[in-house]
Amino acid sequence: MRLPYKMLVFRNFVKIYRSLFMRNKFVDKTAAFIHINSLIKQQDTILVGLSGGADSVALLNVLHELGYKCIAAHCNFHLRWEESNRDEKFCRALCDRIGIKLLTKDFDVKSAMLATGESVEMACRTLRYDWWKSILEAGQASLLAVGHHIEDNVETFFINMLRGCGIQGLKGMIPKSGNIIRPLLSATRKEIEEYLSITGMSYVTDSTNAENEYRRNIIRNIILPQIEQYFPDATLSINKTIGYLQGNYELYSTYEAELRRKYISPNGRIDISRIVTNEPYPRMVLFEIISPMGFNMTNVDNILRSFNGENACPVSGRYFISDNISLLLDRGYLIPCDTSINPIHDMNQEVSLDRKPFSSFSISLKQFEDMKKGGKLSTQSLYLDSKILKEPHKFILRNWQPGDRISPFGMKGTKLLSDIFSDAKISLEQKKHIRILTCDDNIIWVIGLRTSRHFAVTAKTESVLIVNFNTTDSDMS
Repeated sequence: MRLPYKMLVFRNFVKIYRSLFMRNKFVDKTAAFIHINSLIKQQDTILVGLSGGADSVALLNVLHELGYKCIAAHCNFHLRWEESNRDEKFCRALCDRIGIKLLTKDFDVKSAMLATGESVEMACRTLRYDWWKSILEAGQASLLAVGHHIEDNVETFFINMLRGCGIQGLKGMIPKSGNIIRPLLSATRKEIEEYLSITGMSYVTDSTNAENEYRRNIIRNIILPQIEQYFPDATLSINKTIGYLQGNYELYSTYEAELRRKYISPNGRIDISRIVTNEPYPRMVLFEIISPMGFNMTNVDNILRSFNGENACPVSGRYFISDNISLLLDRGYLIPCDTSINPIHDMNQEVSLDRKPFSSFSISLKQFEDMKKGGKLSTQSLYLDSKILKEPHKFILRNWQPGDRISPFGMKGTKLLSDIFSDAKISLEQKKHIRILTCDDNIIWVIGLRTSRHFAVTAKTESVLIVNFNTTDSDMS
């Protein structure tokens, strides 16, 4: 039965009103978030990272609707064959339609991975942010806007938590970090998709989002849906917790600033003796003071081991070195020094193959063989059968010691490292810089010189783990 004409008109009116209301609600919500967090000034030109996905398309369109001056930047990583070119064409058509200038750049991700040792995910992130930064530095824009939303923030919370972090990691992403802004951080993925549907905006979908190769996708596609099944609205509740943690972090930072004034002199000397004597939690206090300099909790523990049971520090002349600075331990003080003039300090620390000073990623056996034939294997890289990752192992990075022996690759039995040094005509000064990587007390790599036959790549190897060693990162006790 056909509805009366007036009823049809009323239904259409309600539909149109609802669409306009939902559209304006999203726009108004974004505008309020921008205002409350002082994200944008009227004179700013905003560089929008545009992938073509729902988040970035909604971000570009809502900023354009709000009257802000925008330009867009699209990265083509050429990792998904024709789909990558499809995304670029879509972004060009979108920007032409709404009158936005589009910048594009092609990237060779595989070359970047071989040069840096980063994973695909991290290499892409580094490439795009470096390019975006260069655009800002060239004066083409004053702010970079990225399309992170509530679910992205919750995923980041889980990633940081599972890595092991403090309150700084658990506070997730914030609306503004330097000249990077996140105007959609108060919106859900559902709100974004509803806004695009109402405005008639199309977007492209990255097919790899459905794959669970990457940690973020595992959290997005498996873990969070499972949690939501048993705890409805868990994502919003976790996001609320993140907001509380951000407030806690601000309070914590205020207290941290007071500790810095209390224990750091105008010339930068850190009075560890007073920290150890006066503070109920000296380990955390010292960590908060020196972590911005590039030091981690292992460094803190090594420093505090220099103190005896009576809170006195009999150790002097020991250096602790990060990427950014060197600290000399002298009579209970940590004194900032020029890294370039410091001697190499003793090292003996547990490490992970995917964290500084190492980085690692896997390739196929065929790719390895091609690199080998092309003479592209590096002495600063270790090539292992990826099965080493299937079971837990304890990796130690340390100095070489007299009596150390290795089971060299391609040889039977063992050989003294001192003999290897003699054969290679390594000087006494060079020996000070030699680093050893052990796996369960077996030497698997004399870095830059010789590898062992433990976990060697063979014809039966399914995939090859490439471990890179960064000499800049290595001086971390």
